[in-house]
Amino acid sequence: MAGILDKFRLDGKVAWVTGASYGLGLAYAKAFAEAGAKKVVFNDINQELVDRGIAEYQKLGIDAYGVVCDVTNEEQVNALVKDIEEKFGGVDILVNNAGIIKRIPMVEMTKQQWDQVINVDLTGPFLCAKAVLPGMIKKGYGKIINACSMMSELGRETVSAYAAAKGGLKMLTKNICSEYGQYNIQCNAIGPGYIATPQTAPLRAKQADGSMAPFDRFIRSKTPAQRWGETEDLEGLAVFLASPASDFINGQVIYIDGGILAYIGQDPSQLDESKFQDVTGVEDIKVADH
Repeated sequence: MAGILDKFRLDGKVAWVTGASYGLGLAYAKAFAEAGAKKVVFNDINQELVDRGIAEYQKLGIDAYGVVCDVTNEEQVNALVKDIEEKFGGVDILVNNAGIIKRIPMVEMTKQQWDQVINVDLTGPFLCAKAVLPGMIKKGYGKIINACSMMSELGRETVSAYAAAKGGLKMLTKNICSEYGQYNIQCNAIGPGYIATPQTAPLRAKQADGSMAPFDRFIRSKTPAQRWGETEDLEGLAVFLASPASDFINGQVIYIDGGILAYIGQDPSQLDESKFQDVTGVEDIKVADH
């Protein structure tokens, strides 16, 4: 009889992670490969990014299949899914990771800028899910994981389009569950908190006088864990949601935020810096502002 840990294995599965040349998408894909996935497929918007991704996967010892594909282009998405079906037998796991953010006050944002964010962050996941669902229905098995955000729950200055898209993605997650759960297809979402990466390092850098950066202090004051997340904090949930261990979990958004959404926060000036954990071993991984 298979043991409990076997339920977390991804042996024989084909995982497609969008926008995974680097960043959290690369972290998810790496975790899937370590869990035994037969093939990891990723796409990005241009060949330069795809080549960069292939080089990163090779460094990790992962034989990934990378292609250029714009997730907002239905023809390209459908062609990629057909290609995956012909080469590897179809998509078992889809992670809708590709996303962008534009930090612009709402009254200054053009419709073109709004449309671009909505198209990438909401329409893209719709098109990719729509493309893989027929194959998943035929197999009677499938896992779709959407990249939500704390902005799926909270508002914030200058991110109206991003928050609208991520809020919509939360509801798309629930609706895919509602329509296709009967075919043994689970659609859930991951909502990352603030993740420590080289790209967010300036927000955490000490000031000239040696004091904490104001934004670093603010985030820690809002986080019961009093630290930033690391990419490793996200990998376990990604594997869980992609594996048979989560077969009866559907339509959920699970936040990995150190408790921010559960906590009103404290006075930043009262933080005890001596208790803070330093972030170590941070990989060169890009993450959207959440």
